[in-house]
Amino acid sequence: MEIGDLVVRKSYNKDITFKILDIREENNRKIYILKGISIRIIADSSSDDLESVNDDYVGDQEKILNSRVKKAIKNAIILRGDVLTRVSKSTKITPRKELMFGRPGRILHVDGDSEYMDTCLKVYKQLSLDAIGKAIPEKLQASVIVDLVREFKPDIVVLTGHDGVLKNTKDYLDLECYRNSKYYIDSVKALRDYNASYDELVIFAGACQSCYECMLDAGANFASSPSRVLIHCLDPVFVCEKIAYTRIDQVVSITDVIENTITGIKGIGGLQTRGKYREGYPKSSYL
Repeated sequence: MEIGDLVVRKSYNKDITFKILDIREENNRKIYILKGISIRIIADSSSDDLESVNDDYVGDQEKILNSRVKKAIKNAIILRGDVLTRVSKSTKITPRKELMFGRPGRILHVDGDSEYMDTCLKVYKQLSLDAIGKAIPEKLQASVIVDLVREFKPDIVVLTGHDGVLKNTKDYLDLECYRNSKYYIDSVKALRDYNASYDELVIFAGACQSCYECMLDAGANFASSPSRVLIHCLDPVFVCEKIAYTRIDQVVSITDVIENTITGIKGIGGLQTRGKYREGYPKSSYL
């Protein structure tokens, strides 16, 4: 087995597909550093627990999550079609439906994995969302995130990558017990120093098993992972979709946001947040 190969762990019933990131020597034996393909986790394993798989292999857990992804995308597209028909009760003019238009919130998504970033951008496009993606290693995100926000002026910022709780952890609020949580937190703090308003700049931060409470304390609107579970790679995308398509004069229902994700309440949580969708009227006849 070499770097770049796809593998599964036999001790976990081959439920998740990994790619080999690195191979290290520890106590005169090889240790393989792994990253999840659709599940955002970094793990390590000895060679005797690994089995090579083909590119088209899908584990049992991934099959369940993939079916949820398809359903979530379908539901999001259907609900998006209803957004333009919603008219504020306070308006004095009764708008004609065909003249309504709207602009969802703009998204900047920063992730440590270029392959994952490409996958997210494809789904954002399916959902008709204006999203910019940047692949930046977790350790470097805090040093560039404010400059990126100044450049692209997003309404929503997503900070993701890979993470994981270290083995034999007892204190789940100790950031030293996580692979990358402290880097996301540094980025969130930098953003909140730049813009302290939770409604002006919406932030999602975290990955698999990330230190959820510390993310929120640092200033994130939404984060992972309340129960330190593995989250799906598209969970942050579906959180953004809900915020981006909720009207600016409404507070997004936290339970609706969570129900809109693949992993649910164990993987995603957050705070009350105002939507980012702005209705317009009338639509230009020149477009």
